[in-house]
Amino acid sequence: MLDPRVTKLAQLLCRHSLRLTPDDKVLIHAFDLPDDCVAEVVRVVMSTGAQAVVRLESGLVRRQIMHGLTTENVRTIANIEKYEMEQMTAYIALRGTANPLENAEAPSENLRLWSREYTTPVVFGVRVPKTKWVALRWPNPAMAMAAGMSTPAFEDFYFRVCTLDYAKMAAAAKPLAELMMKTDLVRVTAPGTDFTLSIKDIGAVPCTGEANIPDGECFSAPVKESVNGTVQFNTASLYEGKEFNNIRYVIKNGQIVEASAGGNTEKLNEILDTDAGARYFGEFAIGFNPYVLHPMKDTLFDEKIAGSLHFTPGNSYDPPGGNGNVSSIHWDTVLIQRPEYGGGEIWFDGTLVRKDGLFVLPELLALNPENLG
Repeated sequence: MLDPRVTKLAQLLCRHSLRLTPDDKVLIHAFDLPDDCVAEVVRVVMSTGAQAVVRLESGLVRRQIMHGLTTENVRTIANIEKYEMEQMTAYIALRGTANPLENAEAPSENLRLWSREYTTPVVFGVRVPKTKWVALRWPNPAMAMAAGMSTPAFEDFYFRVCTLDYAKMAAAAKPLAELMMKTDLVRVTAPGTDFTLSIKDIGAVPCTGEANIPDGECFSAPVKESVNGTVQFNTASLYEGKEFNNIRYVIKNGQIVEASAGGNTEKLNEILDTDAGARYFGEFAIGFNPYVLHPMKDTLFDEKIAGSLHFTPGNSYDPPGGNGNVSSIHWDTVLIQRPEYGGGEIWFDGTLVRKDGLFVLPELLALNPENLG
């Protein structure tokens, strides 16, 4: 029997995230999901009057493609899927692959080839700017293990996080977005971290269940050459099938001039040398999902952690909230500022906005976990 929570989540995707109408054509892109769950998403999509198109994929099959990839092959795939995406008005990504390190042994040059020839034209060229879209991971035992929970406990956590009251979150996030849109100089401090950036005239976008599930962030981007200082991230991050810990950047005039990550320092610098935009930042965002408190090496969850921020080398989104930086990478890396992670502060134009993970301005108190949960 289908879990009724799947129906509730599918309804959230269709009614809140995408606001589907009979005019929509929706691509449902599912990796390693149970057929009954995909079928239920299809049913709910079609109940809105929208057209449903389904693409089923496998993480294991994708791994094999990555190992044998050629430029001609990836361009063929990209041309087909770009055409497919151009026919759609909406996109739902359901990612259920059990092993996030499936591509750990894939050649780095192939992963970057995929990013350059597929991700840039298909994802950043069509899907992100030209469709209504929402992306989410699907719960499985591997995610439960990464979160340090039993599978049933994680499923309870997952559906609670993903189906929270996003209308309430949207109302609470509006004052933060308005404040960020008026802000010039941002300063961030934490153990090993002290950097400044300008977000003047960039804009800010509150994310409350429209594009990512779970959600809970407000993003902007630095004026490209305005970042100066040092950032020391305190969460692990997966990229190109490898785990990076203790990532540290020294930044001058917007550019990462020193980068280290313990034993993966050489690999980190290889990634940052992918193209001219990879050592500049394309996103600065503040996280506030009240139910996501600890990292689980899954970006869709970790970047929403209450009391966190993420700072992203690489490609920027289109305005508002984007700065025009272009790259084939986009690497959201998370710094948690709650006391148990070392604390920290965020300042806007000399005014303290958040301390040790809690907002301190009266108009922002509704975003703190005790008020948002």
